[in-house]
Amino acid sequence: MKIFFLFTFLPFLLSAFEQAAASAHYDKILTHSRIRARDQGPNVCALQQVMGTKKKYFSTCRNWYQQSICGKKATVLYECCPGYMKMDGTRGCPAVAPIDHVYGTLGIVGATTTQRYSDMSKLRQEIEGRGSFTFFAPSNEAWDQLDSETHRNLVDNVNIELYNSLHHHMLNKRMLTKDLKNGMTLVSMYNGQKLFINHYPNGVVTVNCARIIHGNQIATNGVVHVIDRVLTSVANTIQDFIEFEDELSSFRAPAITSGVMDILGRPGHYTIFAPTNEAFEKLPRGVLERIMGDKVASEALVKFHILNTLQCSEAITGGAVYETLEGNTVEVGCDGESLTVNGVKMVKRKDIVRSNGVIHLIDQVLIPDSAKQVIELGGAQQTTFTDLVAQLGLASSLRPEGQYTLLAPLNGAFSDDTLRLDQRLLKRILQNHIIKVKVGLNELYNGQELETIGGKLLRVFVYRTAVCIENSCMVRGSKEGRNGFIHIFRQIISPAEKTLHEMLRNDKRFSIFLSLVKAADLDDVLSQPGQWTLFVPTNDAFKGLTDDDKDILIRDKNALRNILLYHLTQGVFIGSGFEPGVTNILKTIQGGKLYLKTVNDTLLVNELKSRESDLMATNGVIHVIDKLLYPAELPVGNDQLLTILKKLIKYIQIKFVRDSTFKEIPLTFYNPSITQLTKLIEGEPEFKIVREGETITKVIHGGPEIKYTRITAGGSDNEEKLKKILEEEVTKVTKFIEGDGHLLEDEEIKRLLQGEAPVRKAQPTRRAQGGGARRRTRLDHS
Repeated sequence: MKIFFLFTFLPFLLSAFEQAAASAHYDKILTHSRIRARDQGPNVCALQQVMGTKKKYFSTCRNWYQQSICGKKATVLYECCPGYMKMDGTRGCPAVAPIDHVYGTLGIVGATTTQRYSDMSKLRQEIEGRGSFTFFAPSNEAWDQLDSETHRNLVDNVNIELYNSLHHHMLNKRMLTKDLKNGMTLVSMYNGQKLFINHYPNGVVTVNCARIIHGNQIATNGVVHVIDRVLTSVANTIQDFIEFEDELSSFRAPAITSGVMDILGRPGHYTIFAPTNEAFEKLPRGVLERIMGDKVASEALVKFHILNTLQCSEAITGGAVYETLEGNTVEVGCDGESLTVNGVKMVKRKDIVRSNGVIHLIDQVLIPDSAKQVIELGGAQQTTFTDLVAQLGLASSLRPEGQYTLLAPLNGAFSDDTLRLDQRLLKRILQNHIIKVKVGLNELYNGQELETIGGKLLRVFVYRTAVCIENSCMVRGSKEGRNGFIHIFRQIISPAEKTLHEMLRNDKRFSIFLSLVKAADLDDVLSQPGQWTLFVPTNDAFKGLTDDDKDILIRDKNALRNILLYHLTQGVFIGSGFEPGVTNILKTIQGGKLYLKTVNDTLLVNELKSRESDLMATNGVIHVIDKLLYPAELPVGNDQLLTILKKLIKYIQIKFVRDSTFKEIPLTFYNPSITQLTKLIEGEPEFKIVREGETITKVIHGGPEIKYTRITAGGSDNEEKLKKILEEEVTKVTKFIEGDGHLLEDEEIKRLLQGEAPVRKAQPTRRAQGGGARRRTRLDHS
């Protein structure tokens, strides 16, 4: 029964403790202040005072260890904690302060001006008498800071104006700081006027945005809290203020048209950073007109200035990030007496308290990313890219109603040599950094192809901790604008133009490796479409290799293939896509393992440095090395081969097991495909669709017969047929269907070859010489 009782009421007990903790931030901070001052004697509290001001705080750990508040140096003060006092000849504050009625307590806490005004206004008799009151008493400095006209009006009419004002600072019940919960609304003793309480996690408690600087001074008939400003009446809403404030007419217009103004008339706890007319005048005219003409953008603009939490200026003692109604965040901080937004001093007037929140007037307009054009999303680290896009006339092609994705390299990616290129070439480079569609980071996937406005297809590679496009990987900072995304990249993106085999053939550094590839009959692997990572040794890796040595290697085709295929792995692995300092294990086609990691932006392969990495090919990527790789666990059983390998490989000990042989690696690990075929077919072609293993035959009137044969890996007959087809001079087949205008897409061709019916898509037609609407289709046979 006891256990049942415990489990039944435990949630309620925990909830009660949590609520108490949530409303007792002031008391927690005060406790920490006592702990920091324990060496000074009993009941001493440590405070921080902002240098050059009289502002003192019971500080958070963050401010204490930074030794600053709002970016300003803070000195440490030791004072008696509230309710205690010093005694002559003793350390600390061992004595309890005398308890008096509220009027007498005003003198004890040093609020002597409030005490004098209570006497002048005939309030003294009330707060000396019976009752239970809470008095939010303005400090002497608070009365001094009150504007002179208001101050004079109060003092000139003490029996009404001053009396009513003091009543507005009072509650007819005692409430300690632990009772003052965040978001609470209390009724003052003057005419039912509202007092809005905020109790912040940093221990600051505010009443109508006035900070309690000395709390919980107990009196016989209540409690006194000293505050840092004189309270004024709060009546209307934020909506009412904006509608009648002349200085906010420019902000009022989009607030009304977007429908956000209605939100600001509802109950709530809002903070609004309202840009003045002067702030709007600073905006470029074109930008302002575009946003005002776009309801979605103007709504986003207005909502970006509104927080759904109430943030009084006195509660901000350091930077913090808050979510706006628009959905993105702003950082609100302080610099001395000034509030900052996103690190910029822009608040002209603060703490205009209304019934549903607080208003701070700012002299700059905050434009969220969602209201910006995609080209405007570039930050300080992408200015080279955005400037070039504008200078080369590409910005004008990014229509406001379009959808784009910018792949923006960092400024450092543009070398002097790149910037000196011919403008036409530079424009083509930039075109390959602009995608025709809007693609967010969470929409990218491995193997995806993205078409640029330059007509190139860029491949996407997704790794455990990186997303790369071709040779370049993203850095943090992706943003979404009104008409597109911008993603930030480390390097300029270089689309692949050649196959792995073509790249080896065109670079003399790889001539020896390429000759061995040819001898091992691996040319086709590096020529055909695929996804490979190839580690290519330069000719320097073969120093000391004689022609006789080479002949011995070539004669043992199994050994040669094992060695070469240890340099090849399935999949495209970009060097900068690896998590720095972490070893990545890749299985090679040979069967052994490669160990890769990046250290200081250098790719290491089996602890060997890659001299050049991320050379992109249409069917993979090349990483250049200057040593021949060899699987350490693979034994050699031939004395001659061992001697040759020892000449080339000195970084590992090669195992020798006499008469051991290398396994045979058949060329079934890749699927050869027919290269693209081009042939203009006049007239009306007819196709016969048959199943796998048969042929598709078309007789062209007046021309040769062409056979398309589905090829699978393995088998001498199939290899012979493939070779025969590849030797044809035909390079492409173009099908014209008179009147229909439908072209077969790549996927449709695949379905045809597999004996399935094609799915037709409606496409625009282009007129060609000869009458009928004609189309050109690329056939990829696989």
